[in-house]
This record gives sequence, C-alpha cells and structure tokens, in this order.
Amino acid sequence: MSTIGWVVYLVAIVAMFYFVGIRPSQKERQRQQELLASVAVGDTVLTTSGFYGVIIDITDDTVIVEFGNNKNCRIPMQKTAIAQLEKAANGSPKAEDKK
Repeated sequence: MSTIGWVVYLVAIVAMFYFVGIRPSQKERQRQQELLASVAVGDTVLTTSGFYGVIIDITDDTVIVEFGNNKNCRIPMQKTAIAQLEKAANGSPKAEDKK
C-alpha cells in the first residue's frame, strides 16, 4: 500500500507543478500572441518600456510607433515590445481632432 501512496503523492506533485507553473505561462504566451496578431495601424499601444504611442506602420516583426504629438518622433520597434493594446475607434482620433 505504501508504493501506491508514493505514486499518488508523486502524481499530485507533478500536477501541482503543471497547474501552478507551466499552464499559466502557456496561457500568457498565447494571450501575447493573440494580442500581437490583432495589432493594426492606428491602434494605441503601451510598450514594455512604458511609453504610449500610435502605430503608424506594420511589417512582419516590426512596427513604427509615433510617440506624442511630434510627427518627428517615430521609432521602429519589434512587435514583441508591445505590452498592451487599445484598438482605434471607427475614426482615428487625429481625424476627429481636425473637425
């Protein structure tokens, strides 16, 4: 009976490591991939370095982000540097400001 107890104990430990360590990181990785797949021009993003900006152009693995109201502050960066995403409304905010 003690052998069965050890096997059950070992299975419980492995299950605990899976549900506490591995599964949450897999879900976070999947969430990040979905976020990066849904990026579009005009979206407001928060970068991993803490800067807010608007996406101006997108290529396969890079984006060009405009920071602030200065048109000269456009920085190319990797898509993986995007931490959060806020989808643009029907019209871009800049177009609404001009009306």
